[in-house]
Amino acid sequence: MERKLRVLVAADLHLGLEYELWLGGISIPSQTDGILKRLRAAVSEQEPDRLVLLGDVKHNVPRTSWQEKQEVPAFLKSLSDEVRVLIVPGNHDAGLINMAPAGTEVQSAEGFVLDGVGYFHGHTWPGRDVFKAQLLLTAHLHPAVRLKDPLGCCSSHRVWVRNKISPESLRRQYGCQLPARDLIVVPAFNNLCGGLPLNEPGEGVRGPVMAMCDMMQARITLLDGTDLGTLRGIAAAQHRT
Repeated sequence: MERKLRVLVAADLHLGLEYELWLGGISIPSQTDGILKRLRAAVSEQEPDRLVLLGDVKHNVPRTSWQEKQEVPAFLKSLSDEVRVLIVPGNHDAGLINMAPAGTEVQSAEGFVLDGVGYFHGHTWPGRDVFKAQLLLTAHLHPAVRLKDPLGCCSSHRVWVRNKISPESLRRQYGCQLPARDLIVVPAFNNLCGGLPLNEPGEGVRGPVMAMCDMMQARITLLDGTDLGTLRGIAAAQHRT
């Protein structure tokens, strides 16, 4: 499908994460200016028509920290001066609509469709209309893989994930037939955010995305564009290491 708009996407900024770390006894400087610098550089280089922030722009819930009250409005204003900004609220974005300056568009948490692409954060099932899109983008998982070298040392790497949505999962959730689109899970933009190693068993529910797809069939790509193959292949290779 030929698309008319050039869209830049960033997910899981978690501005104000440092405040939670400070409460836990870890003191580091605010990373907001650095995140803003990276995003503005990407906007300058790519010259997009839109910038979509795919949820969890801010971090602290249920309360908004003093740091977020100071930094988030100025952060969004600086971006909206450069490009049209659209936000899909995530589970950390309580109160964000009241902090967003004029020119920043906060969409429904059910997601939205822009130029044939559907966007939703991923902490909850999107609205049915999102499946009218030809391709879906989501976030929330902070996807990563943990790789082990021959000496047994492990390192975690943030990744992009591309998969096919299961039509059976959509029938169970919505009670009707919906198009089984391709789905891309976007990695967390904030370098401080932990990643969820998809190739290792985990506990707890991380939203509906894991139920939408057979994750072992997912295609995994490192941030530098290296194609690691399927998650099943990665898990098998790591088992042999």
